[in-house]
Amino acid sequence: MAIKITDECINCGACEPECPNNAIYEGAVDWKASDGTSLKGLVTLKSGLTVDADAPQEPVSDDVYFIVTDKCTECMGFHEEPQCAAVCPVDCCIPDDDNVESEESLLAKKAFLHDE
Repeated sequence: MAIKITDECINCGACEPECPNNAIYEGAVDWKASDGTSLKGLVTLKSGLTVDADAPQEPVSDDVYFIVTDKCTECMGFHEEPQCAAVCPVDCCIPDDDNVESEESLLAKKAFLHDE
């Protein structure tokens, strides 16, 4: 499953540089599918959303850091555990029960994001 950031986030920013997929953004900041990935042109993300990889997308949250589910692989294929959760000082990076994915699915998403 993907990871999500709860409202308990203190906006410290420790998680953002740890994400190998650049799936974490500061609240109210637009995100792009191409940030930290190999995605180019028109792409259809796992959720079914079709976007121009370089086009800014609406923030998921305006108040706290957020994780773009379509870019989160739980660090699968990069690290032993999700790095955002490992560095979060208030334990607000938690599994997203609304976006459960298998290890196989997460590795396929990593391959899609990084042109492997």
